[in-house]
Amino acid sequence: MGFKIFFSFLFILFAMLLLMLYWFIPGETFEFGMASSNSNFSLNVYGSEEMQFYSNMRFANPRLSYNIDGCTLQKETDMKGAFDIMSDLTLLEFYSTSNNEDISITCDSHAKMEGGMFIAGEGGPTNISVGKLFNVIDHGKILLIRDSSCERPNVAIHELLHVLGFDHSSNENNLMYNVSKCKQTIGEDIPLLINELYSVPSVPELEFENVSAIMNGRYLGLNLTVRNSGLAMSKNLKINVYVDNKFVKEFDIEKIPIGYGRMISVSNLLVNKISVDELKIIIDYNYEELDKSNNEIILNIKK
Repeated sequence: MGFKIFFSFLFILFAMLLLMLYWFIPGETFEFGMASSNSNFSLNVYGSEEMQFYSNMRFANPRLSYNIDGCTLQKETDMKGAFDIMSDLTLLEFYSTSNNEDISITCDSHAKMEGGMFIAGEGGPTNISVGKLFNVIDHGKILLIRDSSCERPNVAIHELLHVLGFDHSSNENNLMYNVSKCKQTIGEDIPLLINELYSVPSVPELEFENVSAIMNGRYLGLNLTVRNSGLAMSKNLKINVYVDNKFVKEFDIEKIPIGYGRMISVSNLLVNKISVDELKIIIDYNYEELDKSNNEIILNIKK
């Protein structure tokens, strides 16, 4: 009985010593912090990293057609899921068509390697019209090579964003990072930029280029180009020429596609004045434009 009391006393003493060691002797130091959750395109707080291949890249219309050809059911489901996700986050709409699509999607079962890594897909714009306001995407292609193993179709979304003009991100938490991981997300800044770009209405933007004129006695020589740098093909328009606020000539111009221009070159246009001070040229367009303030140009005689 005495031995039991003795051993019980030793056990209690040992337990008390352990508690003292635990509470009063310093152990390993741990520092607490929040896990990195920034999934925006740029890690820089000011967002200095360029998100797109070129500035202000967008399709002319926010309603985009697509065609999926030669893909497995899984890849087709992933691609449609990507369209649905981007439709929910942005002003964009997507619909299926059998021809003349804005976005062409094909699939390839053969694995491809680049830099020691498997390529999951490829995508990007195939035709771009360069303008002063926008770089307008005319068509894009997506090649889905590998099935996505993620719950969300990250590979399909990644390639779709390439088609919409977005480059790779340096943020490994962002879905546009060049190595795909299931935890990556789109972030907030990509949808914000898409909505900003596509909030601009899809209308033409007509402007003058390379305007020059010369008077030879009573005869006017005129050279100019009218370019459409907007987001839709223009309707027919007129160019009106005035000399010292008096109407001289009207030129009919056919529809101008996005990124194209029409040239006017005329010589020996009779003007019923010998002394001319001012030449005014006006784009007469009775439809909506992005900016009508540049539809008039005035040239003065060099003294």
